[in-house]
Amino acid sequence: MAGGRSPAPRRAAFAALATLLFLACVFFFLSATTITTSAPNSATARLAAVRRHAEDHAAVLAAYTAHARRLSVDSASQTESFLSTSSRLSALASRLTLSTVALLEKEARGHVKRARALAAGAKEAFDTQSKIIKLSDTVFAVGQQLLRARRDGQLNSRIAAVSTPKSLHCLAMRLMETLLLVNASSAAVPDAVVPPPPEELTDPSLYHYAIFSDNILAVSVVVASAARAAAEPSRHVFHVVTAPMYLPAFRVWFARSPPPLGAHVQLLTANDFPFINASSSPVLRQVEDGNRDVALRELDYLRFYLPEMFPGLTRVVLLEDDVVVQRDLAELWRLYMGGKANAALHTCFGGFRRYGRYLNFSHPAVQERFQPRACAWSYGVNVFDLLAWRRDQCTQQFHRLMEMNENGTLWDAASVLPAGLMTFYGNTAPLDKSWHVMGLGYNPHIRPEDIGGAAVVHFNGNLKPWLDVAFNQYKQLWTKYVDTDMEFLTLCNFGL
Repeated sequence: MAGGRSPAPRRAAFAALATLLFLACVFFFLSATTITTSAPNSATARLAAVRRHAEDHAAVLAAYTAHARRLSVDSASQTESFLSTSSRLSALASRLTLSTVALLEKEARGHVKRARALAAGAKEAFDTQSKIIKLSDTVFAVGQQLLRARRDGQLNSRIAAVSTPKSLHCLAMRLMETLLLVNASSAAVPDAVVPPPPEELTDPSLYHYAIFSDNILAVSVVVASAARAAAEPSRHVFHVVTAPMYLPAFRVWFARSPPPLGAHVQLLTANDFPFINASSSPVLRQVEDGNRDVALRELDYLRFYLPEMFPGLTRVVLLEDDVVVQRDLAELWRLYMGGKANAALHTCFGGFRRYGRYLNFSHPAVQERFQPRACAWSYGVNVFDLLAWRRDQCTQQFHRLMEMNENGTLWDAASVLPAGLMTFYGNTAPLDKSWHVMGLGYNPHIRPEDIGGAAVVHFNGNLKPWLDVAFNQYKQLWTKYVDTDMEFLTLCNFGL
């Protein structure tokens, strides 16, 4: 067969050609099948989408109709609009079929557009949260106008510096919304915090704390951490003083998340102490006269009235709202204070944190009474002997200092620490540093052994543990005491 042509290549070529033709036919058949079935599927999808939109908006308007009727809204025309548009959408949804989808799609879109406009217009009237936020914004705006009217100058940057973070503001608003909804439903409003029996409020043998704050979440952590660290939690009583506008929110929080292990919480405002008024208190008088610095710290300045607020008590521990308690504090009620009215952590080292840093020593009244090298101390954990306080008339001394500082010439009235340093000058016993470790809000290099051995850790500084900018290595010390079962925390975007 040499020199002849073999039939094998020809057979292979014909086989390959036949295979290609077969595959082409199969592909054409499948493509045709897909084309013939895709059109009905597309129409079905469009039909389902139109029907879903129509039914959803009909349900929304029907809900608004029922709500408007229940509240006896006086705009009958609005209620009729809800009802008629809802009925049209429902009827149109029932008429939608594959054969009519092209004709009715345009009509459905028009009704859905009108339904959205009606729902958007009615949202403000029926949305309680919108009402609360709008009311809060109005109150804030009016307050700012009053401050501007009382003082000709522009509001300084401190207002922005101490403004409530959005998440904390949201939390307070959500809690107050809950209370409003309970009231609106005519249901029994919980007594928020079941007050301890009167004898426990004034029993000096119990362990009494004072906390001045409008930060609901922070206060809840202070209470929870102190109670869980206590050997006898039921003997610990927390007197929380807040601004009147936040009192309902505090009540709702502690009603839904009571203090753990039988600890007691008493919620108070300045209104519960009628003796603190403009005629007797230079703090309230300066607030009424438009002193912006004092007005911004009014709640903090109330700490100088502890003996008058709690006349039956002999010793009170003052805690700031940015602390976490890690050890039983009962020993502080047995602490020897040498007859001093105050015990606090002394913070001076070298030339730092001495009186010269906080007071205006160019003023003769400051020069005559105080030494610039005197060691300063810190708020955060303070033990106050109220018997010594009354004996030494510390509140009256504070009043004299406030009157002298009406124009801010002795110290910066935006801070309460200088007022404390002056009021308790020579009357403050040193607190061992193991009771109070500071700096978790600004110092990333605190030794772990110091934190672990501290009775109280203090997030003083700008990097508070409820903020996203807090140090990650410290944040868990605080977050482990947060009641994460409270749904408001998720709604208000707390990054815990």
